[in-house]
Amino acid sequence: MDKKVTVVGAGNVGATAAQRLCEKELCDVVLIDIVEGVPQGKALDLTEAAPIEKHDAHLTGTNGYDASEGSDVVIITAGIPRKPGMSRDDLLKTNAGIIREVTRQVAKLSPNAALIIVSNPLDAMCHVAFETSGFPKNRVMGMAGVLDSARFRAFIAMELNVSVENTHAFVLGGHGDTMVPLPRYSTVAGIPITELMAKDRIDSLVDRTANGGAEIVSLLKTGSAYYAPASAAVEMTESILKDKKKILPCAAYLEGEYGIHDLYIGVPVKLGQNGIEEIIQITLTDDEQKALQKSADAVKELVEVLKKLK
Repeated sequence: MDKKVTVVGAGNVGATAAQRLCEKELCDVVLIDIVEGVPQGKALDLTEAAPIEKHDAHLTGTNGYDASEGSDVVIITAGIPRKPGMSRDDLLKTNAGIIREVTRQVAKLSPNAALIIVSNPLDAMCHVAFETSGFPKNRVMGMAGVLDSARFRAFIAMELNVSVENTHAFVLGGHGDTMVPLPRYSTVAGIPITELMAKDRIDSLVDRTANGGAEIVSLLKTGSAYYAPASAAVEMTESILKDKKKILPCAAYLEGEYGIHDLYIGVPVKLGQNGIEEIIQITLTDDEQKALQKSADAVKELVEVLKKLK
């Protein structure tokens, strides 16, 4: 393969992302984790599946970063989940330290890579990676909107009993309960969902989308979502590697777009070989703009806490 992608974090999201990247034959994959044996074992297991899945992608599992040198894209999933009794500030501080160290290592060895942040709290972690890497803003982005939009699309398809391939949806804002699903811009075969279902049903789907991650956590009891987050990160990676120029909602660094300054927030962008090649500005109603601003304020609060924790 002439492309290389490094996935940092060999947990469920990272390992599933590695699997999808290989099975789509997008690139060779380097899987990195600090736990000895885990990335090596998962890489070997995936390699042994290759003859059955019929792909020739090369997988490397490692506890160091040397094999990641010259990566085209780095997907960062490393970090810890919030544990019982742990404050939000503790989680922020711990994961910020992990992201800072990971970013330092990968930026040194792959100075031309695009960084896709998956670790939570996502929008705040994008700031850490952006500041630590010194990369231009177009090459540091967060995976959230693709996942949240996919959830919204899945719920729309389930509600209307239609193919998910016919559904398109937009979700803006931070990755959390302040996200902003946009029914006006969400369609089935080009028809706005506002024409296809009553407002109370749409409101129900919007609410379910905003709480999509929590719903899965409550069902799994001991874990969180990983199939859909991995797929979302891989869709972004594919658009960059193949220069597809897909319009996807991603966490991007805004400098005045949508009236938001110096903040990572989820908006539609054009993703190509140069990373975020354009931020797409769509017209919002007053209520939508207020909701987006509220979401941005929630992200800004986390970023301010991060500054104090340094």
